[in-house]
Amino acid sequence: GKDPGASAFGLKEKDIVLNIAKKLAPILAKKTNAEVILTRETDIFIPLEERTAIANTNEADLFISLHINAHPSPKVHGLETYYLNLSTNAEAMRVAAFENATSTHQMSDLQDILSDIMKNSKINESSRLAGFVHNSLCNGIEGVQKKKFKDLGVKQAPFYVLIGAEMPAILIEIAFITNHADSKILQTDSFLNIIASDIVEGIQSYIHSTAASL
Repeated sequence: GKDPGASAFGLKEKDIVLNIAKKLAPILAKKTNAEVILTRETDIFIPLEERTAIANTNEADLFISLHINAHPSPKVHGLETYYLNLSTNAEAMRVAAFENATSTHQMSDLQDILSDIMKNSKINESSRLAGFVHNSLCNGIEGVQKKKFKDLGVKQAPFYVLIGAEMPAILIEIAFITNHADSKILQTDSFLNIIASDIVEGIQSYIHSTAASL
């Protein structure tokens, strides 16, 4: 669509994440017997505010937002996973501001965010989901690459794309398109397959853990 997302080295975020989502969907459907709904299946632009609305309308159990990170410094690389909350971390707020840029809201307009967070009973579950998926990604990538893929951790930040979700919701920043090494592996189908499989494994671990605690 009209918003390419982050771009560098001839790559566009929108193309990479759509590719990952299309790989992930059939694996997740097969392994969990769940109906998997993509907010987009072609190169179209879906406003941030509409993405959670799609999930809510379909009464989804989980909401996963896939992204590729970017940074002013080409040296920054790695993987980080977010859930919705306020943050005092400057870097987390920078990422949120970048991802919120296409929203019709202003970053300074925190009233809606505050209201949503105050009434959002899914923060703890979103944090748990983020932890399971993030750990699965870090372990899976390192196991295949035979080298450390930088783990930037699970963080919280006010992402508009997660506001209003009536289910556990997370945002995954898979790698940095602005880092040369990260951008190279983002061009390999094998890496994207690993990412898709690891996200599914993380979701499965979350589901099993949740079921066990009931």
